[in-house]
Amino acid sequence: MPKWPWIQRTFTFEFPVGKFPDLIERVRGTPARIEERIADVSQKRLTHREGNSWSILQNVGHLLDLGYLPQRRIEQILAGEDVLIAADMSNKKTHQAGHNQRDPAELLAAFRAERQQLVATMEGLNEADWGKSALHPRIKQPMRIVDIAYFDAEHDDYHLARMGELIRATAG
Repeated sequence: MPKWPWIQRTFTFEFPVGKFPDLIERVRGTPARIEERIADVSQKRLTHREGNSWSILQNVGHLLDLGYLPQRRIEQILAGEDVLIAADMSNKKTHQAGHNQRDPAELLAAFRAERQQLVATMEGLNEADWGKSALHPRIKQPMRIVDIAYFDAEHDDYHLARMGELIRATAG
């Protein structure tokens, strides 16, 4: 099980808007980091679950399933909306998607393509856009576009760490 569940995490967004180039690179790099991390992992280990927790492929699929959120939230902020779309905290899409039955290469390719679209959106923003904000419904605080990039990168790292835990748990 995760050492510090995502839902229990809190965030403060006190860094300057100028952090956005660093965050774009973190967001851009996630597909490569996942590919490298699981390249030599067997199908059996990729689909192994500990209790009710997700497998490695389900963690990858979850990132793909939620790829629409940062994109949509950026669109909302640019459109001047006051409150961002909420995530489905039940993760229904991931639970029903059958990611363990998918070909890992196809799943990774789909995630890479989705992520490239998000990075293209981010790279198309001007510097003033990065400081625009709207209220995040769960954490109940304003979230700038730069914060969305940070939040997404942190979420990626959370799931990468979970994949690492599963790889270690099934080694041997």
